[in-house]
Amino acid sequence: MCLGIPGEVIEILADRPDLARVDVSGVKRAINIGLLAEEGVEPGDWVLIHVGFALSKIDEAEAKAAMEFLEGIGKAYEDEIAALRESRII
Repeated sequence: MCLGIPGEVIEILADRPDLARVDVSGVKRAINIGLLAEEGVEPGDWVLIHVGFALSKIDEAEAKAAMEFLEGIGKAYEDEIAALRESRII
């Protein structure tokens, strides 16, 4: 099962403006933000991430609610975080 997981944008990579470093439950990874180019993603924004791509911007309250739900479903969420820890983008 693949889930959409909220992450907070920490920085936009200077040499790759289509990539942003995000924090997802303490795991920091680069993700592709190209799909949101027209919306303008900035540090401090929250995004919904699926398979390494930011699919939409969300507000902090929505991110918190999504994280509480995901943490409540257990193994699927834990598997997704484990996969994120092991992923490499760049």
